[in-house]
Amino acid sequence: MEIFTDLVKKENLSICLGFFDGVHEGHKVVIKNTVNLARQNGLRSAVVTFREHPLCYLQNRTPQYILSSKDRISLIEQQGADYVYMLEFDERIADLLAYDYLKYILIDTFHPEFITTGFNHYFGANRQGNADLLKNYQKEFGYKFFEIPPITFNNTLISSTKIRQLISDGQLFDIKKLLGQDFYIKAKIKDGDHIGRTLSFPTANMEYPEDIIKIARGVYAAIVEVDSKKYGAVVNYGMRPTVSDRKKMIVEAFLLDFSGNLYNKEAKVIFKQKIRNEKKFDSTYELKIQIAKDADFARTILSKREGQGSNDKNIIL
Repeated sequence: MEIFTDLVKKENLSICLGFFDGVHEGHKVVIKNTVNLARQNGLRSAVVTFREHPLCYLQNRTPQYILSSKDRISLIEQQGADYVYMLEFDERIADLLAYDYLKYILIDTFHPEFITTGFNHYFGANRQGNADLLKNYQKEFGYKFFEIPPITFNNTLISSTKIRQLISDGQLFDIKKLLGQDFYIKAKIKDGDHIGRTLSFPTANMEYPEDIIKIARGVYAAIVEVDSKKYGAVVNYGMRPTVSDRKKMIVEAFLLDFSGNLYNKEAKVIFKQKIRNEKKFDSTYELKIQIAKDADFARTILSKREGQGSNDKNIIL
């Protein structure tokens, strides 16, 4: 798959439009429709998106994504797209009327044979452009438009907004059904204050990625992938109130069966299930007892959920 950051001309394409945060199960239907139309008609397919969400520019928001840009591109590639256009949403784009965006950006650059969007895709200044506009100009510009209807799971609309809400609430049970995978973060393990060692539970400390949606504070059963190996883990995201007065959020991962040095290694933390809320204990002894209970519970959860038929059945527990 080729990646472009500007409007390199590639004509007679099957294209789809959207931001595709998370590349969730609904997004995959949009992208796969685009890819299938291209393959059935001897064309190339392209995903037209933006590096940052338009609202980050329009409302000066700090991004809170489900996936990093790098992982978003990787998942788009897995759907079979030939090209991805990761454009910059800037003043020029923001001020274009919907018709002008269609004509001078999409038509002039791609001369698309097919355009696919989700049912709730908007574009152009003041969100004037939508599925109806794309339908109305099919004949004038010579493309066929496909609108993908809402995709649901258990009567719940699959959307990035819903997935972010579940992550923020720590409700992870249905995430995989909506997102297509468990929610995870990637971060470099850094040297901490070694408090975990004094409790006989050495932890890998990480800073939560700034641009990724924050999971609810608390303790989780998780999988930590490092150096291509997967370890069962107890992961705390919070302020460690029992051992620290600092008001700084941190990710602490206790790997259930690991000894060695992980400093400066890149880790992928895959959150599986929330065990409990973070709390302040009266003593480090009480905290130590609770961590042992959390570890036993995490082993049980991971053994049950990641057994036969799971891609993660080779976890070290």
